[in-house]
Amino acid sequence: MKSPENTAYEGRARLEAHTSLDSLYTSILQAAFLENDADDDAMVRSVLSAVVLAANPLPPSIIAMLLSFECNVVRRILELIQSLLALPEDPNHPIQAFHKSFADFIIDPVRCTDTRFYISSTYHARLALRCFELMDKSLEKNMCSLPDHVLNSEVKDLQKRAEESGICGALEYACRWWYKHLIATKDDVTDVVAALTCFLERKFLFWLEVLSILGAVGDAARALIMTVKWLNKVCLD
Repeated sequence: MKSPENTAYEGRARLEAHTSLDSLYTSILQAAFLENDADDDAMVRSVLSAVVLAANPLPPSIIAMLLSFECNVVRRILELIQSLLALPEDPNHPIQAFHKSFADFIIDPVRCTDTRFYISSTYHARLALRCFELMDKSLEKNMCSLPDHVLNSEVKDLQKRAEESGICGALEYACRWWYKHLIATKDDVTDVVAALTCFLERKFLFWLEVLSILGAVGDAARALIMTVKWLNKVCLD
């Protein structure tokens, strides 16, 4: 039987390609934000975290609402690195990295060695907190002013009512995906657990109502199951 060929050179070629790509990403980021101060860098990391950590691609307008930034500020940051992103002209259309390797790079401290741009798991915690803050501020009983004893399917203008009451955009994202950021939180969980407790005590029923209007009640069961598993893990740790 013929022995397999030596793969050392192949492995080295992959490593060198990997290193070259990391250098390219670092160079683009450093050139784009060369004159930033510490506050600007923090804002850049927040925006980038919403791009690479979001459960689904978000438009600049929703990123701005989720982070409580001005939309033009978010847009300006993204435009500076549009060689890395598919950035539509319409701020209400979702954006995403051209290639998954960028997200893999920027969340890996071994690869992204410039701490100005490294996105740690702390940013999952921050996004979870922003989701809880947004839901706490926005969720109310019967937001769509639906009549009593009527099925959602019987309300002909349900979508219009939902949009007019603010059940769209950033609030919809928060209601659907807060748990994704929660369960990805690994470090100091004190603030996140406190926000989760407040949410469950004050807004739980209103959250279920919104998910029902969105036709996403199944998300509630999944969110709660994953949350219980995460709580058991962090409590044991």
